Amino acid sequence: MSAETRSASTVSTPAAAPPAGSERRFLPEVQGLRAVAVGLVLVYHLDHDLLPGGYVGVDVFFVISGFLITSLLLREARTEGRVSLGRFYIRRIRRILPAASVVLATTGLAAFWLLPEPRLAETAEELAASALYVENLFLADKSVDYLAAESAASPVQHFWSLAVEEQFYLLWPLLFVAWAAGGPLWGRRRAILAVTAGVFAVSLGFSAVLTASDAQSAYFLPQTRMWELAAGGVLAVAAARISWPAAARWVLGWAGLAAIGYAALNYNDQTPFPGLAALVPVAGAVAVIAAGQNGERWSTYALLAGRPARFGGDLSYSLYLWHWPVIVFALVMTGSSELEPLYAGLAAVVSVLLAWATKVAVEDPVRRWGLLRSGRHAAAFAVAAAVVVGLIGAGQAARYTWLQNAEFDPVQHVGPAALGTSEPAGSGDAPLYPSPVAAGDDLPDVWARCQADPGAVKLQSCVYGPDDADTTVALVGDSHAAQWAPALRRIAEERDWRLHVYAKSSCSFTLTTLGRDGKAYSECTEWNEALFDELTGEVEPDILFTTSSANNEAASAATQSEGAVDIAAGMNRLWGPLEDAGTDVVAIRDTPRMATRLPECVALHSEDLSKCERSAEDAFSNEDPQLLAAENDADADVVDLTDEFCIGDTCLPVIGNVLVYRDSNHITATYSELLAPKLSQALDGVLPAP
Repeated sequence: MSAETRSASTVSTPAAAPPAGSERRFLPEVQGLRAVAVGLVLVYHLDHDLLPGGYVGVDVFFVISGFLITSLLLREARTEGRVSLGRFYIRRIRRILPAASVVLATTGLAAFWLLPEPRLAETAEELAASALYVENLFLADKSVDYLAAESAASPVQHFWSLAVEEQFYLLWPLLFVAWAAGGPLWGRRRAILAVTAGVFAVSLGFSAVLTASDAQSAYFLPQTRMWELAAGGVLAVAAARISWPAAARWVLGWAGLAAIGYAALNYNDQTPFPGLAALVPVAGAVAVIAAGQNGERWSTYALLAGRPARFGGDLSYSLYLWHWPVIVFALVMTGSSELEPLYAGLAAVVSVLLAWATKVAVEDPVRRWGLLRSGRHAAAFAVAAAVVVGLIGAGQAARYTWLQNAEFDPVQHVGPAALGTSEPAGSGDAPLYPSPVAAGDDLPDVWARCQADPGAVKLQSCVYGPDDADTTVALVGDSHAAQWAPALRRIAEERDWRLHVYAKSSCSFTLTTLGRDGKAYSECTEWNEALFDELTGEVEPDILFTTSSANNEAASAATQSEGAVDIAAGMNRLWGPLEDAGTDVVAIRDTPRMATRLPECVALHSEDLSKCERSAEDAFSNEDPQLLAAENDADADVVDLTDEFCIGDTCLPVIGNVLVYRDSNHITATYSELLAPKLSQALDGVLPAP
């Protein structure tokens, strides 16, 4: 998203010109390419459908940055015989930090008033991560967090790309320091070309491998992205030795823009990325830069070096910084998941105005007035900026903590006991428990003790109750099974049961191969085979409780309905042998699925909770494989507690002053435990008398 200080002088267009990488200090065509890159990202974020692959604008930025930074390092090594790391990092601070710090601080302050309260803690974390340029690592770690699946994008999430660049520039200049200080053999240009090409090749290979196995993490990691910056660097090293004829430069330029456009129009959120797919926009950016200056009238140079494109390039860095928080805040203020055309247009205008103001008031004065040129001043500014942003984040975290401090009151927080009264949601004067900001942490203890991650295949379980209990029961399934653990633990204590809990994320108890992230979920199949062996061998439960999300998919099914039938058949293949061995199978119907990020909705609409309700038709839109399996198994019993979540055709977000859900589809541990009497009563109706 960045580049080094550039000259503001205009450049004439000669009929014949040197290739890219020559001694031209200001490259107007590269400045115009910046405008293309930020335009792609802006349109993509405003409306994915217009440019489903517009995110490749970030990759174009990476190539530009790698090219320009490497050109500066080469020039310094050639003219001075050495490369100064101190000067390099001072230039980075002067170029990057002033505008970034203004945007981070302003965004952090705006978040106090504009963001829903449940998002304050995560925003505080990401403010700190962005200020320290490790936001990409934070997001890579969060991408494998099952609990973060419904997390809303923070207003500073886009700082991940700046973090990738700065992490890259911890390594890249060292190569040129060593090259400039090397002897005659190492000091040749072909040596640095070989090393930079090696970095490109190794990182590209790593990117291809990791993207195939874990695309979510690969998207943010520096190891999978540095080859894109290195591509620009290799071009800068090699360009001085390449002299393209005008016709070739014309073809290169248009072929490069076509490649970038192809990726922007044909890629989408399902494209494995970065990996080998990123070669298309990266090669396109390299081709456009390699085309360089061309006097042909219809060349890409004529397009990109024109005043409109150069103006967009001048604003590109600040526009990239501002556009995302503007969009996030606009989404919150309009209460929608995507912006209507009118609001999208307004967001674009506001972003451009803020970018222009930041350039005029921040970027230009720093450049023109020679600010932050000394190492002492640059370091002091960097520390001060981090401290200011950190204090704003600390204020958000403190407010979040204060809002969490609601206490459970059994007189007011009655949960399902309020159903059937005149105020099923509870008294409007009583605080909710858990509070919306604390709902995400209101988890059953199995999450910390024995909830298996998607990649796990080795069995792990939580066991409650006496060793010598007369009755052994087991709860199996995915996170929708784990959410029933608090209720079943209470029942187990009352009935002197020994309870075994086996829960694995997104893994229904079935022998049908499920799908996850577009691939066969083989770890789930292995888990269930091992679990079946343990249940029929060591544990031998008297009662098996099973449930899972109705949204789980079968790997080979074309539709959700077909998948539900296949999953149900796989359940029956497990249930039958267990029942033959004397186990009573009890299937619990899946809970209603509410609107995404329900606690945020409750926080925003505490005075009118009807805005967070959902019709039962929508809440149960998918067929439940548990119910289908029970229809095919005369010996299996079904417990349906829908009436404890919905009144008639309306499913409620708050019942008896208790927040029912911690996200769109998992109930809070508090509500689960309060459902124990209702579940116990339902079990009396289906289980044989002791």
